[in-house]
Amino acid sequence: MLTPGKNSVTPDWMPVPAEVRMHTDRFSLDSSFAVSIEGAATDRLSRACVRLMRRVSDRTGLFFQRESATGALPLSAPGMTVAAQREGRVSLGEDESYSLEISAQGIRLSAVTDIGCLRGMETLFQLLDADADPEGSGYGFPCLTVRDKPRFPWRGLLIDVSRHFMPADVILRNLDGMAAVKLNVLHWHLSDDQGFRVETRSFPKLHGLGSDGFYYSQEEIRGIIAYAADRGIRVVPEFDMPGHVTSWLAGYPELTHRPGPFRIERRWGVWSSAMDPTRKSTYRFLERFIAEMTGLFPDEYFHIGGDEVEGKPWMEDPDIRAYMKKHGLPDAAALQTHFTLRVQKILASHDRKMIGWDEILTPGLQSGAVIQSWRGRESLVEAVSRGMSAILSNGYYIDLVQPAAFHYSNDPLTPDMNLSEAEAANVLGGEATMWAELVTPETVDSRIWPRTAAIAERLWSPADIRDPEDMHRRLRSVSLMLEQAGLTHIRNRGVMMRRLAAGTDTGPLEILLSAVEPVKNYRRHSMRPFTTFSPLTCVADASVPDAEKARRFNTLVESLLSGAGGSSEAEPVRRQLILWRDNHEAMLPLIRRSPILAEIESLSEDLSRAAEIGLQALDFRASGRTPESVWTNEVRTRLESMAEPRAEVELVILDAIRKLASQQ
Repeated sequence: MLTPGKNSVTPDWMPVPAEVRMHTDRFSLDSSFAVSIEGAATDRLSRACVRLMRRVSDRTGLFFQRESATGALPLSAPGMTVAAQREGRVSLGEDESYSLEISAQGIRLSAVTDIGCLRGMETLFQLLDADADPEGSGYGFPCLTVRDKPRFPWRGLLIDVSRHFMPADVILRNLDGMAAVKLNVLHWHLSDDQGFRVETRSFPKLHGLGSDGFYYSQEEIRGIIAYAADRGIRVVPEFDMPGHVTSWLAGYPELTHRPGPFRIERRWGVWSSAMDPTRKSTYRFLERFIAEMTGLFPDEYFHIGGDEVEGKPWMEDPDIRAYMKKHGLPDAAALQTHFTLRVQKILASHDRKMIGWDEILTPGLQSGAVIQSWRGRESLVEAVSRGMSAILSNGYYIDLVQPAAFHYSNDPLTPDMNLSEAEAANVLGGEATMWAELVTPETVDSRIWPRTAAIAERLWSPADIRDPEDMHRRLRSVSLMLEQAGLTHIRNRGVMMRRLAAGTDTGPLEILLSAVEPVKNYRRHSMRPFTTFSPLTCVADASVPDAEKARRFNTLVESLLSGAGGSSEAEPVRRQLILWRDNHEAMLPLIRRSPILAEIESLSEDLSRAAEIGLQALDFRASGRTPESVWTNEVRTRLESMAEPRAEVELVILDAIRKLASQQ
């Protein structure tokens, strides 16, 4: 049995399957390749087979004689048989397991459901490669046996479309990316203070006055849901309440206790506007609204948000205080629980289960809700200990531009939680969260991918698959595969650099960006007064969270200093440092031609100076000389000053150079 990450023949796939047995032979592709369906020949499975053949054809350039799935294959046809026992339900807990067997004579993919077959097709496509043998005939698949199933049933990606609207094509291409790495829940954050993004016929002023004209028609929404279902992906809508509702109030100010008028919020942050939980009219409104939305969104789960509610304005209103006293509600948290329970009852009347952020987890909350933990793992543990289900997002906030390894090390279920078997079963999985304050349709893919593939592996693969270096090795290949699936995380970066460089040679800018990353966590928010109208076309937006060349440079330096790789790392480290040292002179003409780059001139100069320090340190090391303390102290001071971010990016190679200079 192959142990993924410990064997040189491990394929560049992600997520790693649960069980793999590698064989020595190979299945070779040619134009006679065909796919046959046995068992439940569902429409979804037939379409998936066609998509697979087209993807393989596009990748290999082969002109297949058959372009769709067939019945039984002719005896002479080398091909693939797909067998599902039944049509799968696009719902929580559906069977997604599959078996994949590849021999030199053919491929067999079998599963209980057609959704399981879809998951197996993604594994198969990731195995497609060119024959490494110089005398090989072309493309094919390694022979192996896979038995696979997910570790968690809830493997999601939240896309916020309210702060910055994301057109339907953005959602569709990201659904394809999700399918490629076996994610199965699109959490669609559809309303917030900055926008309400769904056409509502019961309350047309919600989208009419709360969206700036950027919203999804109900026809578009049905199309996206169908597209997702065709890929075995659930769509869970979120309409945030009772807070984060400024966009609701623009059209319906009567939902709150405060005097209007209201307009869409243009800034980021937590605002005090909230629904009035004491008015019967609020719940009559929500009953009609939820009835319409549950008719549009078929998933059994409905997300009500519930986060970051400012209770102080409630407590300052005499009518609300009188209501609270009458109903024995001692504080704002109790009042929000009162609201949550009323909404939960409305949802139950429409056969929906409530999910909310961990603020709804109050002592009065009844069972049946799902808690999405974002502030800390403690709420997840508390929820399952109280018999509720929970999913983890804390540690998966991809908008905070943490490196892939950070997310990869984060696990929804660890031994130190000390959960019982029943409690552990209520940990449903997790979700990556793409909040949209600082992304646009042009940049959003670069913040989601490829790092979310690492999160997808954490949620699908066995818990012991956790080697970060092997993850990064495979992530490079998976990133290219995601681009082939239609994601723009690589392509759009080139577009942005050409724009920044005013259409001239982007080489120097690309070299500079290879050493920087955007500032992390919420730091960027404090560096400029961002609003919904702010341009997100600057250097920070063209830089990426996991700068590959910088990461590899840092790894090489670590290996060099530890002696693990002998002296073999010294030369590539030197070559990279020379490239960075000499780049500033090439950047200066570019900066003069393109004023938008003026903000990084000092950063470019510091990269050159830092690289020069690294080269001096290498010379000391090569000669066996120990640098004088004056040099060491001066270098330390200079490197500390270079660490200050500029243009909302920071040099991420300074720590490695500091270690080189101190020979540690």
